[in-house]
Amino acid sequence: MFKTEAKYHIGQVLRHRKHPFRGVVFDVDAIFSNTEEWYENIPEDSRPSKDQPFYHLLAENDQSYYVAYVSEQNLVPDETGEPVDHPDLGDLFGDFENGRYPLQFQLN
Repeated sequence: MFKTEAKYHIGQVLRHRKHPFRGVVFDVDAIFSNTEEWYENIPEDSRPSKDQPFYHLLAENDQSYYVAYVSEQNLVPDETGEPVDHPDLGDLFGDFENGRYPLQFQLN
């Protein structure tokens, strides 16, 4: 049986190791769960292993807001202490406090 444990948690603010963006974790896949086409579009010398957690982030950079899908190996905790300004944060999370966003949404 394959076992994996996520290093980061929902509501945590993370930064990409190589690219200039950061975001808030809103979901985690235990292993790669995107399309083969998406994976093949990553340059071969930069492709992460599929057998690690992948994180869904409400991400931002200097130009835009978007959803990012990033391997654990390419993420580090954001140490700025600054909130993320993604416009969809309020749909899932409460106010930024103590360096994280508390999960807060209505279940049907």
